[in-house]
Amino acid sequence: MNLDRIRADFPILRQRVHGKPLVYLDNAASVQKPQAVIDAVSGCYSGYYANIHRGVHLLSERSTAAYESAREKVRAFLNAASVQEIIFTRGTTESINLVASSFGGSRLKAGDEILITGMEHHSNIVPWQLLCERAGATLKVVPFTDAGELVLDECERLLDSGRVRLFAFVHVSNALGTINPIKTLIDLAHARNVPVLVDGAQAVAHLPVDVRALDCDFYAFSSHKIYGPSGVGVLYGKQALLEAMPPYQGGGDMIRLVTFEKTEFADLPNKFEAGTPNIAGVIGLGAALDWLNAVGLDAAAAHEHDLLQYATARLIEIPGLQIMGTARDKAALAAFTMKGIHPHDIGTILDREGVAIRAGHHCAQPVMQRYGVAATARASFAVYNSRDEVDALVKALWKVKELFDS
Repeated sequence: MNLDRIRADFPILRQRVHGKPLVYLDNAASVQKPQAVIDAVSGCYSGYYANIHRGVHLLSERSTAAYESAREKVRAFLNAASVQEIIFTRGTTESINLVASSFGGSRLKAGDEILITGMEHHSNIVPWQLLCERAGATLKVVPFTDAGELVLDECERLLDSGRVRLFAFVHVSNALGTINPIKTLIDLAHARNVPVLVDGAQAVAHLPVDVRALDCDFYAFSSHKIYGPSGVGVLYGKQALLEAMPPYQGGGDMIRLVTFEKTEFADLPNKFEAGTPNIAGVIGLGAALDWLNAVGLDAAAAHEHDLLQYATARLIEIPGLQIMGTARDKAALAAFTMKGIHPHDIGTILDREGVAIRAGHHCAQPVMQRYGVAATARASFAVYNSRDEVDALVKALWKVKELFDS
């Protein structure tokens, strides 16, 4: 993998911050965009933008073709059986809310249970809480160990209740970096006829995902975490499940016929895409997948694993620094605390050194509560990061320690 060539694709990385070269390590929140994506979005708006599916003029036809081409690229990327199984949303959050509202809302009743894990992001907690409140159901939680690994025996015990109607879990934890054994989790659930939703927001840019091999029922992710534009998400769902689900929102483009007496809904995937979508954003997502495929997901994953190993070895040399999340299978993310120093202070001082990390609860407050902390500092890596940038992070953290020790 030619790292210099990859970095050259990202114009934002050429800048200086507070007089220092930018070291961007907040990739779990959102990754930067290659020039190919920027050009695709700009090219849409400057060359052929129009609303899709409805116009009979040339620009509408070109926009529609580009939009639907992106859907095919997503299908191929996930190895879904059909483009009808690919629904465009505004992000992972909306994808999960769609399933909670449509699938859950039409099936859940009082006494039922929804199962999640203790390491979920708020987006995979709150929609299920709201659904349970509406239906009179109960939210159950699979615990995890101090290392950040799910307790599978307890997972099986909870699934054995006979009342679980959906198991929703994260593929990669945004707060710990844990890569969950999702094939095992899916098999455990399916052995009990429990459908599953996988939150893949932190996984798709770093791990291969084959929804047919996994046999997951739903898989959700966001464009902005896989080098595409923000404001676009994907929901994969098995066609039979999607066809049986009622529409999530009503509006234009999701109908076949409307009278004042009734509405006939469009076929998949349009049934779940009411209104004008983020056309240029979806086209940008298609360009992002082209770019990532050209880099090679396996090569990217190997490079990021090397960065994690290198960063972990360097970080633990700093006295008082404690890494949170030491699972055996872990993505390129290091969340940590430093004794006596608030993570917000760490983040602020690092910013002055040109190093951008995240500090806070990472929208995963139950994870923070599990460890008895209010927040952590988090450095997360993408394919364009380098060992030199890890060195810059470590050097800045030593400066943080010196400031607070003096």
